[in-house]
Amino acid sequence: MHDFMGFFLVVFAMVKFFDLRAFATGFAKYDLFAARSRAYGLLYPFLELGLGLAYLARWQPQGIYLATIILLVFGALGVLNTMRQGKQLTCACMGQILDVPVSTVTLTENLTMAAMALVMLLT
Repeated sequence: MHDFMGFFLVVFAMVKFFDLRAFATGFAKYDLFAARSRAYGLLYPFLELGLGLAYLARWQPQGIYLATIILLVFGALGVLNTMRQGKQLTCACMGQILDVPVSTVTLTENLTMAAMALVMLLT
């Protein structure tokens, strides 16, 4: 599970780097913090990449698990808020490579990865 999380986070970060500015613009439409801070939207792929590399390097696992939980649960709140408002937005999660809607799939992805990090934190 540890390596899967690392690989998943690295790959998702890398696709965001293809067009970082477009990612930040799309991300700001549904992420609570990115809506208030463009810098966070631009920084997010680097955070994701750092977490992924830390997983793969097995560096400070307890801190990485906690950081993952915080990052992904906070992201899930933005997705949930967007869904609750009935907005039909494109998820920036795959950068500009795929046109994926913000939906229960996005919410499930965030919460599942947060749950995986929680399981690793508690075991």
